[in-house]
Amino acid sequence: MKKRQVSATRIVAAPPEKIFELLTDPSKHPLIDGSGTVLAAQSSGPERLTLGSRFGMDMKMGAPYKILNTVVEYDENRLIAWRHFNGHRWRWQLTPLEDGSTEVTETFDWSTARIPLLIDLSFFPRKNKQAIDKTLDRLVNLFQA
Repeated sequence: MKKRQVSATRIVAAPPEKIFELLTDPSKHPLIDGSGTVLAAQSSGPERLTLGSRFGMDMKMGAPYKILNTVVEYDENRLIAWRHFNGHRWRWQLTPLEDGSTEVTETFDWSTARIPLLIDLSFFPRKNKQAIDKTLDRLVNLFQA
């Protein structure tokens, strides 16, 4: 069976609680977005994400557009994932390390998409892997002393 996800991992010099605080605040997502597509959180959404939260983002990929997300996985300070309209997920996993830093893994998972074959055939896996690398680099830089 074909693996339908791409991910990357970095060590971030911050405890998971600090990173999770950033990830659960949609207004902060443009700070770390490495894709260049996330512009702003829509004001109608929640200030803090929890399981089942629905939040909209203003985006731009060529032309501006809006996207609605739903938080579908949630474990306080350890895991959060949201799903887009097509069913694919963006997942963040946080593992605390003994030195007070955190191993952070971001994953684009299209195994849950409505028609995963369409994503298999598209440029999205490669493009999203590049964006994940840039996003994690931005996250590392954000928490550097």
